[in-house]
Formats: sequence, C-alpha cells, structure tokens
Amino acid sequence: MAGVDGSGKQPTTRRRGRIAVALGIAGIIAAMAKLCCFTVETGEYAVVTEFGKPVQVITAPGLGFKRPYQNVRTFDSRLFAYTPAYTEFLTLEKTPVVAASTVLWRISDPKKFFETVFDRAGAESRLGDILFAELGAAIGRSPLVAFVSMEPNAFRAQSILAEVSGKCREIALRDYGIEVIDVLLRSFDFPKQNRPPLYSRMKSERGRLSMKYRSEGEEEGLKVRAAADREKSRILSEALKLAQQHRGEGEGKAARIYAESLSKGPEFYEFVRTMQASRNLIPKGTTLMLPADSELFGLLQDSSHYERGGANRKAAAKPRKEGTMR
Repeated sequence: MAGVDGSGKQPTTRRRGRIAVALGIAGIIAAMAKLCCFTVETGEYAVVTEFGKPVQVITAPGLGFKRPYQNVRTFDSRLFAYTPAYTEFLTLEKTPVVAASTVLWRISDPKKFFETVFDRAGAESRLGDILFAELGAAIGRSPLVAFVSMEPNAFRAQSILAEVSGKCREIALRDYGIEVIDVLLRSFDFPKQNRPPLYSRMKSERGRLSMKYRSEGEEEGLKVRAAADREKSRILSEALKLAQQHRGEGEGKAARIYAESLSKGPEFYEFVRTMQASRNLIPKGTTLMLPADSELFGLLQDSSHYERGGANRKAAAKPRKEGTMR
C-alpha cells in the first residue's frame, strides 16, 4: 500500500514541477518580450535610447525591437499650432504696435529634436524665441503702412510674413529638427494707451487725403464743365449757322412760291392780302368808315368786285396796247 501511494504521488509532483517550470519560462519570455518589443502607432515617431543617448529612430508605424536595457521615447508627428502671447514691437517710424502670430510646425528630425528640445514645451519655447527675434526685426524694418493701409501698393504684410516664415523655418530645421510650415499674423494693433492719439492722427490723415481727393475732383469737374461748355457753344453756333442757312433757303423758296402763285392768280393773292390787312387793322366790334373807291369797301360791298376789277383792268389795258401798236 505504501508503494502504491508513493508511486501515485511521484508523477503528480513531477507534473506540477513541469507546469511551474513552463509557467516560469513563459513569464520570463513575456517579460523579455515586454522589455525587447514595442509598437509605434500611426502619427508617431519613436527614438530608442541607450543610457540617454539616441541609438535608433523609427518613423514608420509597426512593431519594433530593442535591447532590454534600452528605452523608447515616442513623439507626435502630427501638425501643431503654437500661439505665443501678444508682444509689443516698434515699426520703422518708432510707432509702438502689439502683434500676435501663430506658428504651424511639426517634428522633422526626431533624433535632433530629442537631443535639443526634448519635448513639445521645449520646442515651443525655442520657436517663441526665434519668432520674437525675426518678427521684431521684420516689423522694425517696415513702416506702419506695410501692415495697416488702404492702398494696395503699400500693404506688404503677406510678403513680410513669408520672409519671417522662411527664416524661422531655416533656423528651426537646422538647430532643432523642427519643420515650420507657416507663420500667420493673428493680430496687429496699437497699445491701449497709444490708441486715441494714433486714431486721431489717422483720422486727420484720412481727412487730409479726402480734402486732396475732393479738390482734385473739383478741379477735374471744372475742366470737364469747361470742355462741355466749349462743346456746347460750338454745337450751338454750328446749329445757328445751319438754322440760318436753312431759314434763308426756306425764305427763298417761299418767296419763289409766292411769286409763282401771284403770277398764276393775282386776283386771289390780292384778295388774301386784303383780308389779312382787314384782320390786322380792324379789331372786333369796330365801326369802320371807308371811302367808296377803296378795295376793302368794294370787296365788302360786292363779292364779284375783283372779277369786275379784273375785267376793267383788261379793258383798260387793251386800248393802250392797241394804241401802242398803232
């Protein structure tokens, strides 16, 4: 019975021992895998360091391997927007202004980034120093109208910011492994204590320009009106000349027509002239005393006055003609 009991316990103990050994080996393998393997997510960079010194840079997502005593530092590879605080600068005319900008940046060289600035806070601190120096220098070299102006030729803010962005990009990439995408001007204003006098000066300047434009406009208006008056006088004189010419031609034609009409019907013409004279000389309701031998009396007395007068004239003219012929 003792042998049976002893033989039954011995396989169980061995099995438990093998399970414990297997579990230990699995734990050791898991620990080694945890110490030697790491993953890089999408949108991340990884830097493997050995006693604080970078020895490997991984920029592609996936599974990475390292030695157990090495460490892994990950960095975000996405785009960052850094907005420093408002800063006061002086323009070329020594006018104080307050400017604020935004820097769009991302990590370009993870190894240099780790060695120089170490993290995002350090990177933005260095970017703030670079931006302050370059933006202040650019504003100091430029007049105020380059940033605040209503004239398209004087406004140069975009070109100035492009120059600042290029210089910041060059310095940040060379010294810190940071790629500056763009520099944007978020705000550009005057200090609160200087705004009233500056606004008054700008208002007076605008008033001076408006007076200048108004006087120039009035001068141009006088020129235009003078030219219009000259053109009007020329047109009127030309029209008057043409009117007189046409009137002369019309009067000549009218005289010719009157002469032709008179030659065709002298009795009718005499009748019309007599009626016109009576209308002009005798107002309505007037009592008129006429001699018996007047043309008007004969016309009013007898409607065939002109017919008899014409016959008498023909009769009177015929003997003279005969006498003349004799």
